[in-house]
Amino acid sequence: MKTRTIFPLAILFFTVSVLSLTGCKKDKIDEGNSDSSSMEQLSNDENNAEAVMDDATQDVENVLSYHSLLKSTEGLPCNATVDSVAVSNDTITILITYNGLNCNGTRNRTGQIEIKKKVGTHWGQAGATIRYRYINFSVTRVATGRSITLNGTKTFVNVNGGFIWQVGNPLVPSVTHQQTGSMQITFDNGDTRNWNIARQRTYTGTQGNLLMTVDGLGTAGDYSNLVTWGLNRKGEQFYTQITQSVVLRQQCGWDPVLGVKVHQIPSDNKSATITFGYNNNNEPITGDECPTRFRIDWQKGTHSGTKYLQLP
Repeated sequence: MKTRTIFPLAILFFTVSVLSLTGCKKDKIDEGNSDSSSMEQLSNDENNAEAVMDDATQDVENVLSYHSLLKSTEGLPCNATVDSVAVSNDTITILITYNGLNCNGTRNRTGQIEIKKKVGTHWGQAGATIRYRYINFSVTRVATGRSITLNGTKTFVNVNGGFIWQVGNPLVPSVTHQQTGSMQITFDNGDTRNWNIARQRTYTGTQGNLLMTVDGLGTAGDYSNLVTWGLNRKGEQFYTQITQSVVLRQQCGWDPVLGVKVHQIPSDNKSATITFGYNNNNEPITGDECPTRFRIDWQKGTHSGTKYLQLP
């Protein structure tokens, strides 16, 4: 009788032990997935915000080109009004007010961008400098219905002069712009992100087949080549470096075809390396192929992994 009693208890103890070990293993796997998700969120926020700001910055450049050369209104923002009657002392204020879709119908935009420049400043001149401010600039991506709202100010410098529409002309082989400033992003769930920006964008190629090369100009603490840094959705201090120039191709809708970024959150010992230029098969693109995905290699403490995510 005693033997029969001990045997079932032994089986029960063994079963409980196995389930406990399995549970521990599952917890570790879930923890790893959680680590991955936080870095995925940071990467997606970065890509989405940059795409929105690049679209808006192109509007600013087009408006400045129009005011410098009195060109036709063909390049001006769609579903927006441009008012430039405000002049105070030596400063001209240009106000872009949005109320509808962008020109390719991918984003719905409301709010304003306020541009300030000195009287006599012509955007095509080397060293021309202006400031512009996002005022409750809300952008909803049509494909997903997700939105972000931008507020903040940037300084915009035309480093070597010329206009983007002139690139490819033998006299204008490239145009380089620099942007520095601070921004606040409010996401549609109420989360906010505060960050600093220091970006250089260089346009090369020919009209209709332009390339835009992006580099980071910022420094903070021990970090250099920073393109953005600040606080993420969770209030964590983050640093984003460009370690290999990010190249965007006009024929691919200005999606990034090449380049490497590194996100770091030192307080939580986690980081992510973002490599651009992958297709739906998670393979590097070749030739004139356009990218649809990017690769993220993340790490937190002893946990690490690799994922391929869809471009925004």
